[in-house]
Amino acid sequence: MNAPEQDKQRNREIAANEAERQAVSAVRVSSWAIGLAVIIGIIVVAIVWAWMTR
Repeated sequence: MNAPEQDKQRNREIAANEAERQAVSAVRVSSWAIGLAVIIGIIVVAIVWAWMTR
């Protein structure tokens, strides 16, 4: 293998690693967003329920 082919292969590996890192990060952010939405939903339901039963 000559140098340009090695560089191309290295760049492909770097791109694959970066894509995997971004996918993991996106899942992590999505998990936080879902969790936060559930917590906010529970709080809203509790407030509405308390308001309706007073």
